[in-house]
Amino acid sequence: MVNTYTYNGLTWVDVESPTRDEIGELVRKYDLHPTIGDELISPISEPRVELHKNCVYLNLDIPSRTKQGHKGVIMKKEVDFVVGKDFIITTKYDTVEPLHNFSRIFETNSILDKKGIGEHAGFIFYYMIKKLYAHVGRDLSNIRDDMSHAETRIFEGQERRMVVVLSNIGRELIDAQQILRTHAEAIELVGLAMEKFFSPTFRYYTDDITADYKKVSEQSKNLHELLRELRETNNLLLTTKQNETMKNLTLMAFVTFPLSLITDVFSMNTSHAPIVGLPYDFEIIVGVMLVLTLCMFGFFRWKKWL
Repeated sequence: MVNTYTYNGLTWVDVESPTRDEIGELVRKYDLHPTIGDELISPISEPRVELHKNCVYLNLDIPSRTKQGHKGVIMKKEVDFVVGKDFIITTKYDTVEPLHNFSRIFETNSILDKKGIGEHAGFIFYYMIKKLYAHVGRDLSNIRDDMSHAETRIFEGQERRMVVVLSNIGRELIDAQQILRTHAEAIELVGLAMEKFFSPTFRYYTDDITADYKKVSEQSKNLHELLRELRETNNLLLTTKQNETMKNLTLMAFVTFPLSLITDVFSMNTSHAPIVGLPYDFEIIVGVMLVLTLCMFGFFRWKKWL
């Protein structure tokens, strides 16, 4: 599907799930290098930056968070950019929410003529990248909200459940960091290419893009550090609770052992058993067991084991 937007002499061609015919038409219409057509038609495993005589090519994987049931999942969505003097082409294989929202902004500006986007297509690319990183930042903020909710539940005594929740959050952060890590070199190279293709004055905008990337990258690292602290706290509380349970079970076993021994002694099939046969023999044995139990609990309290 091909959508074309124009404004003030600039053209944006947005293509989703492109066919070979659609890419071939774009290559002919905008005089693109054949290698760009090959790269647009098939997914690329690693980000790539190329400077051609009439355009700059960039391929990026964008981390996008979606909900699957009660847990979040980071999806990798590839976006290809072909930036010329007066045109920009974007291709993708799935809906990318920031670009979808940007299309409405682009249309509104072109209809109402409220403000100029810029003198060349490099400015459109600049605004697109800023929207993409802003969206990544919001996804990371949502992960931070989930971590805050998990923190509250940890101190409400739900440590066992939070083991799975924190593991899912950790997987999201790892996936996001792996995708963002591939941006570092690509953003630096595309900045140099844009300055050479347009003008050195465009460096202000490329530096701003780099700053946005570093911001979300640092945000991801900080969340990973916070997650590590939450995991350690959760594991410590869970271990403490398990130790308390084991201690109580051990004390119960220690209390019941002598009581079981007493009942076993008096149940021995012997010709003579003390107390057995006397008036109130049952009450006496039970009383001895109760006194012994109270003495043991008193000893445990004195030792501060309880």
